[in-house]
Amino acid sequence: MSVLITGASGMIGEALQSRLESEGVRVAQLTRQSVGDAEPERIYWHPESGTLDAEKLEGFRAVVHLAGENIAGGRWTADKMRRIYDSRVTGTTLLCRVLANLKNKPRMLICASATGYYGDRGDEELNEEAAPGRGFLAEVCKAWEQAAAPAAEAGIRVTHLRIGMVLTGKGGALTRMLPAFRRGLGGPIGGGRQWMSWITLEDLTCVIAFCLNTRRMNGVINAVAPNPVQQRDFAKALGRTLEKPAWLPAPGFAIRIALGEMGKELLLSSARVLPERLEQAGFKWRYPEMDEALTACVAGDI
Repeated sequence: MSVLITGASGMIGEALQSRLESEGVRVAQLTRQSVGDAEPERIYWHPESGTLDAEKLEGFRAVVHLAGENIAGGRWTADKMRRIYDSRVTGTTLLCRVLANLKNKPRMLICASATGYYGDRGDEELNEEAAPGRGFLAEVCKAWEQAAAPAAEAGIRVTHLRIGMVLTGKGGALTRMLPAFRRGLGGPIGGGRQWMSWITLEDLTCVIAFCLNTRRMNGVINAVAPNPVQQRDFAKALGRTLEKPAWLPAPGFAIRIALGEMGKELLLSSARVLPERLEQAGFKWRYPEMDEALTACVAGDI
């Protein structure tokens, strides 16, 4: 197998490339950085200008598309929101149009999406058939998934992974929380009743590898652990893991004032997302429960 990855320099992309290469898969990267003639495993692209050498994409068995602006990298100004949207929709549109016109098309395309598709849904249980929600992230995810239509219409098997909060001790949201929790200053956010749908980085790379090797895993897949938790229970679990108190609340109004729309959608919204299709397909999580996942993350194992 040969696989092309976009977003290979990101947290998920790096972990995925390492896993695939350990399994004997040849991996190439689609990158925005300048590429020399002696780097056949790196292919330059620039979505905003429509730059992508189609000839260099011929012959890959699969493409995993992970590229996109970091949604948690600061307050959502109008410019930040435009970059979040364009980096996903423009990039996916260009990639899929090029793939659709190749002579030797990939058999499959795995596109990242997010559980933000479902919006703020309270206690409602959400499987892959659930309707989209409202809000900025829901609109981004809908457009992001729709942008892959040219690839599907060309006969490429397209899988959309609606990814939850990714837990790892090596980056991402959890590492930004750890300093406060280690000082005993962590606790529930808002009322703490909002549902968090999560997955460890290790299990996410396993999900992607599973989809690459399982023909029926097309369409929408909820890439989350089977046991979502309420945010207050996450805070308690992290406190237990660190052996620190975790009772200090962060009021919802303070989150809205400090972080605006980003805080509302990323920290205060509730999505109880269930991985129904993965369970039906027989996928086995290494870390299905929050406590064991946090223990492994804090220990630096994942």
